[in-house]
Amino acid sequence: MSNFFTVFTYTPWDNLNTKILTEVKLLSLKSIIKTFPIIEPGFFDDLLSNMYNFKHYSWVESIKRIVGPNNEDYDINPWNFIWGMDQKRRIFQFLIQKIEYESKDSQAILVALAPPELAKLFEAHKEGAILRTLSLLNNPKMMKFLIVLAPRGKSIVEEQQLLQINKKDLEKLKFINTLKQMPNIKGQWFPTSELKCPICNTPLTQVYSNEVGLVCQNCGFKRVK
Repeated sequence: MSNFFTVFTYTPWDNLNTKILTEVKLLSLKSIIKTFPIIEPGFFDDLLSNMYNFKHYSWVESIKRIVGPNNEDYDINPWNFIWGMDQKRRIFQFLIQKIEYESKDSQAILVALAPPELAKLFEAHKEGAILRTLSLLNNPKMMKFLIVLAPRGKSIVEEQQLLQINKKDLEKLKFINTLKQMPNIKGQWFPTSELKCPICNTPLTQVYSNEVGLVCQNCGFKRVK
């Protein structure tokens, strides 16, 4: 078991290069302070306000995969990755999971962080360090930049699953079409036992007549009783 969460994201600092995924590892908060701290909705309200009012606060949809310490894949929808630098050029990286991601007023869990220096600060000062750091992130005068990375479409894992399903459907369709093209099937699942015209090989149609028993609707061949 690892103590790290891994985020796979496109690179917003590279004009959102969607051809390259960057892998970022963050240390689990549980391995530092034995729990996952809860963040109240007010923090996100202030963050959103700063995004509207300050150019150095931004929101980018770029996350494509979240992998946990046990190599488990998570649904990316509830996750955000905060990436910032303050005026002292200190880096702050936080992985956050919304408890109810469809709710604007949802609490969130502070799941993981980086770099190691920040982990040492949290380990030493615990709740006090968390509160001071969250306050710093929402102080536009103290921050050089702050980016909130959000999910972008479906995760890589979901996309691969959809691709596999579509591939299976395509193979099934090809198999059905092959059956339809086989001789003596006529688009049905099993070969027919109908009598065929000896001239054009078209199925004969039964005629209820005293003289003629079967007739070919294609070439006119008649089979006399």
